[in-house]
Order: sequence, then structure tokens, then C-alpha cells
Amino acid sequence: MELHILCILLAILSAVDARLNLKKKNTVFDQALYEEVLDPELCHQQVTYLSSDTLLMLRFIDAGLRLPRSVLMVNLADLGNYHQCLGIDEVRADHEIKGKYCMLRIPLKQDFDIDIIPGLSADNVDELLNKRIKEAQKSLEVEKMVQHLRGDFEWSDADDILSFLSLRLAVCIPRPCSVQQAMTSALFNLSAVGFQFEEDFCRLPGDKPWSPADYTAIVLFSVIGLITVLSTCYDLNHCLILKQDPKQANVLYRSFSIYTNAKRLTSFPSNSIQCLDGIRTLAMLWVIVGHAFASENFIINLWDVANWIASAKSIWIMLAPYTVDTFFFITGILLVYTIAGKLTGAGLIKNLHLFYLNRLLRLFPLLGLTVLLQASLLNHMFDGPYWINAAQQIHNCRQYWWTTLLYIQNYATPSSMCLPHSWYLSNDIQLHIISPVVLYWVLNKNRKVAWTVLTVTLCILFSTTTYYNAYKQFPSHHVILRPNVEDYMENYYMNTFTRAAPYFVGMIFGYILHTWKGKTPKIHPGLVVLFWTLTFTIFGLIAYAIHEVIQPTFDNLVVDAIMATYSRSAWAAALGWMIFACIHGYGGPINWFLSLDMWKLPARLSYAMYLLHYPLQFTINSIEIAPVYFDVAAFTFKSLAYITLTFIVSFFACLLVDAPCSVLFKMVLGGGVKKEKSTVARLEDNVEAAKADPPSGELATTSYKSNDINT
Repeated sequence: MELHILCILLAILSAVDARLNLKKKNTVFDQALYEEVLDPELCHQQVTYLSSDTLLMLRFIDAGLRLPRSVLMVNLADLGNYHQCLGIDEVRADHEIKGKYCMLRIPLKQDFDIDIIPGLSADNVDELLNKRIKEAQKSLEVEKMVQHLRGDFEWSDADDILSFLSLRLAVCIPRPCSVQQAMTSALFNLSAVGFQFEEDFCRLPGDKPWSPADYTAIVLFSVIGLITVLSTCYDLNHCLILKQDPKQANVLYRSFSIYTNAKRLTSFPSNSIQCLDGIRTLAMLWVIVGHAFASENFIINLWDVANWIASAKSIWIMLAPYTVDTFFFITGILLVYTIAGKLTGAGLIKNLHLFYLNRLLRLFPLLGLTVLLQASLLNHMFDGPYWINAAQQIHNCRQYWWTTLLYIQNYATPSSMCLPHSWYLSNDIQLHIISPVVLYWVLNKNRKVAWTVLTVTLCILFSTTTYYNAYKQFPSHHVILRPNVEDYMENYYMNTFTRAAPYFVGMIFGYILHTWKGKTPKIHPGLVVLFWTLTFTIFGLIAYAIHEVIQPTFDNLVVDAIMATYSRSAWAAALGWMIFACIHGYGGPINWFLSLDMWKLPARLSYAMYLLHYPLQFTINSIEIAPVYFDVAAFTFKSLAYITLTFIVSFFACLLVDAPCSVLFKMVLGGGVKKEKSTVARLEDNVEAAKADPPSGELATTSYKSNDINT
């Protein structure tokens, strides 16, 4: 067990180390400002003065350099006091002394001898840090473990496996000083003891210059705000003051009305797959909770985290990535279920441009909004000691926004994505683009042909991905405990080819649901019990297998290849029976729970919640002023806070942007503005029925005809 914890701990430290090694040259910070304030002579004068002003010097020291708390729990970072440091602005003896916050990278191995505490030297600290490691090295498997991870960590000596790590310490220095000059000056005087360090980054007040993205955001959001006010006033005047029939109002004029759009968002017509609301909502909440546990910058008790990950208690978080396959599966179901019977293969080909355009337009408004928020306003609304992490995402959005809006970021810029979680949208759109190749045959009347095409497609996908996963030796789960993690993320986890199987499993179940639409299948109670038993057995086996494969000593290529290729499809198939049973009266209390009305609004907002939750988490985590203590209960409570915040922001995003754009797109593609009652009613019903399945859009509410696609 100790060895397992050791491996997990080292992997976490490596990931933290990689996160801290971000590219500093970006468009977020004013690099010229950092150069302009440097003045070695003025720095020397201010440092000399500080030696005589004890109170002011203590303010600099208090805001900066100190040993991390809980070093023996493997916390290697201390963030000082960011706001206190930048708040130093004093005029003393003709000196305007201001603070500058910097982060240092200090190698854990130091050849100096300084008594931090009487009787405790740097060598003693190093010995304490390595105590547990050396105990674990007594295991006979340690050499195998080191060899297994050598490619990632490049260890040269198994007896010194922490030598590649660094302490990350904050320091507060006078503004004209460079870190090197300040650290070797009379203020700190560490050069004499051979103290080794390097600058990670520095921050100053007002170091975030305005960019074109900021001006674009201000103008666009101002225009939206003005139009929303005017549209709402028109709507209120028409409906409440003049007391006229709302259906006689101009659809265009009231398209941005908060009054009307709020009623649409909170009105829910019945649909034939009620249980999807619960599945979609619970899956989205699971995604948010999983990201809440995984997105912290600094944790003070990494040793406890390693213990928790190695135990079965963490399996509910380790299972969270499978919720992505839930969305792939739902998209496949809705794609077939909503089109089959309404559109022939020839009709699909004839209206292929609308098939694609409807999808792209449906996803674009909220995606564009999220990209713009990430690239602009979030940068100026918040700040913190480790804003460099959020700044990297902001920089990526300013540089590579086009790859996100073109849905090619998983291949074009996989390591520099604007929204790290938006790889799913690329997969979703790319699968939607190729789906007519299979969908054309499914829409024809010949069921044998449809089943043959669906089965052959899935078999080809299984066989090719099995070979690919085995050849590349990919792990079967998203873990940082294996070598070539970056290769795994780019070439498996975000690869449309390797993630497509649950989507096509969804198409198969969509065709099954279409076949039994309007019918009541009579299934023997024994078979019902058997299918439900198989469903929960599949879920249980996947959970058990994940617990085994994430162990650092696990090394079975066959199991990895099988898990990577088939476990996600098995997960989707189990969900498929659950949905089929719920629709046809074999769901019992599960159907009751998944069909509760409380899931309807979050299900409708789920696409917005998917897009917005991760930027909000990045932002909040980057304003934390100190490493946090990991506790499952506390992190769960924080997840609830994330869910609440995301829900509120998503509601307003849908109210102000998504709902109006949906009406406008339907009007444009439907032939313009009309006041006839039937047309207006149809537009309103379509908007009210809209339920985005994150991150797939609203296929379930789109009406298809044989000669046209009514969007």
C-alpha cells in the first residue's frame, strides 16, 4: 500500500510541477511594464532604506518568503500574501516604495547549510522529506516502479526520487528590483550560503493590458443589454399595458424579451423520453463535481490525497469521466430517434446543408459567449497570487479561439485549447458530420439494411480501436500514473476516433426506440430482472476495474486494451436498457426518480452549465490566496457551490443569449418574420421544447420532414 501511495503522490507532484511550468509569454500580462520598472540603482537605494525602516521591511517579509506549511505532508508551495504585497505603496524619505509579487522556483536539493530552526538544517529537512520514500524503496517492486515511470520523471537514482521537484515560494520585493538583485541584496542576503533559485513569474498592479477581446466583449454585451431592455419594454407594453394577445406581437421585437424568454425557459411540454432529463442532469452534475475535485492548483496535504486516490473511496470520482460517454450516447439516441420516420435517406441528403447548419447554429451562441468571457471579462473581474494558471487559458482563447469555434481544437491545438473541456464539442460535431454515412441507411424502410449497417459500423470501430489502443499501449483510464500521459490525452482521450463507439451504440438504441415507438413490448418478468441485474453488474464491474487499473503497479496490456475499447460502450449499453425500460414501463422507481420535474430546468440548462462551469472553476481556483486542505466533505460542499453558481450564470446566459438566438435562427431558416398565429405558436413551442443535451444541442426538438428540415 505504501508503494501505491508513493507512486500516486509522485504522479500528482509531477502534474503540479507541469502545471506550474506554464508558458509565461502571453498576451494577458504587460511584459513591457515588468521591464520598465527595473532600476538597479533605485533598487539598491530602496533596499538600503528598508534596512533602517524595520516596520516597512517587515511588511515586505511578512508578505513573502517563508517555508511552506505542512512540508512533511508534501506541500511544496507557499503563496505568501499577494494582496498585501501589491498593496504596499509608501512614500518615505523621497522614496516611493511599492511592492512587487514574485514566485520563485527553488530546487528541493540544495547544497547550503542554514539554520532555519535551531538544530534543523536543510539536510535535516531533506532527510525528513525522503523518509517515507526511503521506507517504500525497501519494497522489492520499487525498481520495477521506477523503471515504469522513468520515461516521465527521468530519475537517475532510485534513492533520490524527489530531486527533480522544486519548492514554489512567493517573495515580496521592491518594484525596481529584479528577483536576483533582491534575493542577493542586504535585504535577504542568501547568496553567501549558496542558495539556488530561479524566477517563475512576477506580478504588478495594473499589469493586465486591455486587448481587442476586451473591447469586443464590452461592445457586444452592451448592445445585447440595450436590445434586451428595448425588447422587454416592447413585450411588457404589448402584453401587460395594452393587454393584447402575446401571439399577435412581433416575434422579432420580442425575441430578446426577458419576460417572454423566462416563461419559455421555465415551461416544459411533455416529451416521450422523460427519463433523459434525469440522466442528463445527473451526468452534468457529476462532471462538475469531478472537475471540482481535479482542478485545484495547490493542495496542502498531498499525502492524504494519494491515500484517498489509492483507496476504493475515490471510485465515485474516478468514474466521472464516463459521464462524457453518457452524453455521446444520448446524442446518438436522439439523432436517430427524432429523425427516423420523419425523414428518408434521400430527404436527408437533399437537406444535408440544413442538417449541419441547424447543429452549428444551435451550439454557437453559448460557445461564442463562453470563449469571449474567458478571453476578456473574467481576466479583469478577478485576480490572485496564481492567476498565471487562469492567464494561460485566457491567452489560449485569444490566440486559438478560431480552432474552438471551428470545432477542430482537439486536433489543431490539443495542448493549447481555449476551453480545456471543449474537446468534447469537437468530437460531437465531427461525429455529427460523419453520421449521415450511417444515418442514410438507417432512415430507409429496410430494417435488415439498417441493422446490418449499424452492426458492421460498430464492429469495424471496435476492431480498429482495439488494435490502435493496444499498439499505442494506452492506459484504460484517465490517470496521471502512467507514462506518456500527454500522448494519451491527445491521441486517445480527445480523439474522435477512439471515443466514437458510445455514440454509435446510442444510434443503435435510438433505432430500437424508434422501432418500438408507440408500441408496448411484453417482456417476461424474469428477463426484466435479468436485464436490470446485467445493467448494475456492468456498472459495478466497470467501477471495480477502474479501481484496479488506476493502481500504479497495474501493468496488463490486454486488460488496458479491452477496457479502453469496450468499457465505455458497455456503459452506454447499460444506459440504453435503462432508458428503454423506463420508456416502456419497466423502470419502476428508477423511472419515477429520473422523470421528476425537478430535473427539467437543469436539463434544459445543461449545455450552458457544461460550457461555463470549467472557466468559473479555473477563475475561482486562481484567486485562492493559499493552498487548500483536501477533505472529501469540504470538496463536496465546494462542488455544491460550483453547481449553484454555474446554474445561476447558465440561466442568465440562456435567458439573455441562447433563447433569443434560438428564436432568431428559427426565424431566419424558417422564412422570416410572420405574425400568423400558427407560425408564431410553432416558433414558441419549438423554443419552449428546447432541451440541450450537453454538449450536443437540441436534436430532440427539431422537426424533420421528407422534403425539408423545419428548424
